[in-house]
Amino acid sequence: MLKPLADRVVIKMIESEETTKSGIILTSGAQEKPQIAEVVEVGPGAEVDGKLGKMLVKKGDKVVVNKYSGTEVKYEGEDYIIVRQDDILAIAE
Repeated sequence: MLKPLADRVVIKMIESEETTKSGIILTSGAQEKPQIAEVVEVGPGAEVDGKLGKMLVKKGDKVVVNKYSGTEVKYEGEDYIIVRQDDILAIAE
């Protein structure tokens, strides 16, 4: 498994639906890039003045992220994105 460093978080995007509520099937080009992701792993926190900063998200959280943030990586056949905690906008409950 990928183990992020500092205040980085490994996330996996949750697939968007391909059909609208009214039943219209969208082509892949018409779909918006999903912004909801699941947290897979969390780093220990960034060091600030000799102390580790608190991580506000935990493994398993569903989060909203900036559309085009992070670094995409493929690991063991799966697609992940590594983002900084600052790129996470909200926790979806």
